Amino acid sequence: MNAISVVLAGGGTAGHISPLLAIAGALSDADPTTRITTVGTASGMETRLVPAAGYTLETIERVPMPRRPSMALLKLPFRFARAVRHAGEIIDAAGADVVVGVGGYVCTPVYLAARRRGVPVVIHEANARAGLANKVGARFAARVAAAFAGTNLRNAQVVGMPMRREIARLDRDAARREARLSLGLDPEATTLVVTGGSSGAVSLNQALVGALEAIGNAEPAIQVLHVTGRDKQIRGADGAPLTAPGYVQVEYVDGMERAYAAADLMVCRSGAGTVCELAAVGLPAVLVPLPIGNGEQRHNGRPLVDAGGAIMVDNADFTADYVRETVLELLADADRLEQMGRAAAGHGRRDAAESVAQLVLEAAAGA
Repeated sequence: MNAISVVLAGGGTAGHISPLLAIAGALSDADPTTRITTVGTASGMETRLVPAAGYTLETIERVPMPRRPSMALLKLPFRFARAVRHAGEIIDAAGADVVVGVGGYVCTPVYLAARRRGVPVVIHEANARAGLANKVGARFAARVAAAFAGTNLRNAQVVGMPMRREIARLDRDAARREARLSLGLDPEATTLVVTGGSSGAVSLNQALVGALEAIGNAEPAIQVLHVTGRDKQIRGADGAPLTAPGYVQVEYVDGMERAYAAADLMVCRSGAGTVCELAAVGLPAVLVPLPIGNGEQRHNGRPLVDAGGAIMVDNADFTADYVRETVLELLADADRLEQMGRAAAGHGRRDAAESVAQLVLEAAAGA
């Protein structure tokens, strides 16, 4: 049997790129001869992350829908037709047997180009509320997979979120000591990790800093790893990076599996990838949904909360008082943290990348 050729489309944010790379890895694991071509735009994070992962990246024009009447709206049909034509050229050059999309602006032209050529399409939807591109593609896709139930995509199979194997296979107990040491933490102390994601979250940062005195006086003692986000370092009155008892700050963590292994509890946003990773590794969390967009972060986090693996608080209510009164109380309750961890793990899926890869192989074979 000849090696199959797969074109993987998606990009813009890490929320699209991470599952794309996980699916690519699972396809390569299933059959190392699989030929993989990825498609993104020239302005997304994929220009850095995809080549770094060892995959070929082709780019097409980013064609967002203008929000109000303008010259851009008048040009939209021509730009979109050009993007579909370019996507078709990439599919043809790759000799694609199947096209896989994970959402984002780049996907709609790729889906339509594949349909015109009779190339089967497989979709993975990462969010609880499906995006426009995947709503379009799901109408004619050969297979549709979703991270969450209730996306309202036709014939969607709930498989979970494809994630890096270092996270999907993480044993938190076995990795905890080494992870804490690598992050400059006490290997024995109860640990809170606070992160607003790669871009940081000013409101989370401010609330945590306002509670540092209480954190330093907590009994039993706790420590905090504060992942502030790039260029959002917290500084003291003297202009130097802020220091405090039991407090370690970094701008980012290279390999979030280390932060997951180090933490007894995490405070974070509820992006789809983060929620699914927390569940997969069985890590209790306080979720603070980003208060913008169509409320997708609240929808993403709700199933994990309902399962008992996390609690959720509005961004406006996540204050220094909330940290002192709720987060520190939770950290002191080892039994509840253990129960939440078990509940999260029971809700999590670690095999999503392999499940999507199997759907891709089935579609390529015409099954």
